[in-house]
Amino acid sequence: MSKKPLVVLTGPTAVGKTACSIELAKRINGAIISADSMQVYKYMDIGSAKIMATEMQGVRHYLIDELLPEEEFNIVVFQKKAKEALQEIYGSGQIPIIVGGTGFYIQALLYDVSFDNQRTDSSFREELEQYAKKYGAHALHERLKEIDPVSYETIHENNVKRVIRAIEYYEQSKRPISEHNEEEQQKESPYNFAYFVLTDDRQHLYDRIEKRIDLMMENGLVDEVTRLKEMGYHRNMVSMQGLGYKEILDYLDGKCTLEEAVYILKRETRHFAKRQLTWFRREREVIWINKKDFSYNEEDILKELIGKLKEKQIIEE
Repeated sequence: MSKKPLVVLTGPTAVGKTACSIELAKRINGAIISADSMQVYKYMDIGSAKIMATEMQGVRHYLIDELLPEEEFNIVVFQKKAKEALQEIYGSGQIPIIVGGTGFYIQALLYDVSFDNQRTDSSFREELEQYAKKYGAHALHERLKEIDPVSYETIHENNVKRVIRAIEYYEQSKRPISEHNEEEQQKESPYNFAYFVLTDDRQHLYDRIEKRIDLMMENGLVDEVTRLKEMGYHRNMVSMQGLGYKEILDYLDGKCTLEEAVYILKRETRHFAKRQLTWFRREREVIWINKKDFSYNEEDILKELIGKLKEKQIIEE
């Protein structure tokens, strides 16, 4: 049985994935599945740099605006919803394009990583949650340093849930979760895929990040977070720990000035972009597309993507 086609278009935050994915989808009769941990939430538009319906240009999008901020969204939920979307897209005779910067989500879908056999121990998890509350996310994250240096490097300390999961996994199996993930990743993909990573010169990317955050502020990020707060959403929710939300919450809660909040947001977003690139460099069969090599010409970039898709027989000549 021949493998079904799948296109991945990823890269660091603010590199320009959204615009590129829309044009690509229009050229190859594609539909888009978002691999973004924030754009799935309703009411969280500005801080997540969510694509708006008016920008979609008729291209069908999945996993955008599907959950309320209090709902749990994790790797297992993503995988389930993304697989459902794949069936629908294949059913309509289109090619799915996975777009977004969450490398772990992409890997889970691409290699059909299994999460079924990972037991949980609620008492140990609660113990770790209490530890994080008492000593802070940084102290919890430091516990990963010895037992799982790979996870220590790739999981941000603010992502307390994933840090806990990694410590928990080690406690249960006496082996790092990164090792388990690496083994799962060695599986052959059930798809005929092309894995594109859009990238850019570091300084140019950082300038784009700065401009994007300035634009978010102009577009009303503070009002958006204020509204979410008034709706009863708070910092203990996974959704409200996303970049752009926790920093503005700190300002609204009087923990820092607005200027400090914006400074921290820009710094953390640059660090996030760096971590994303570290992740993508570890992945297999990646096709790097450096925008600078194409003199930032969108049409030339698209021609390159389409040429590679023809080479891999994902689309016809």
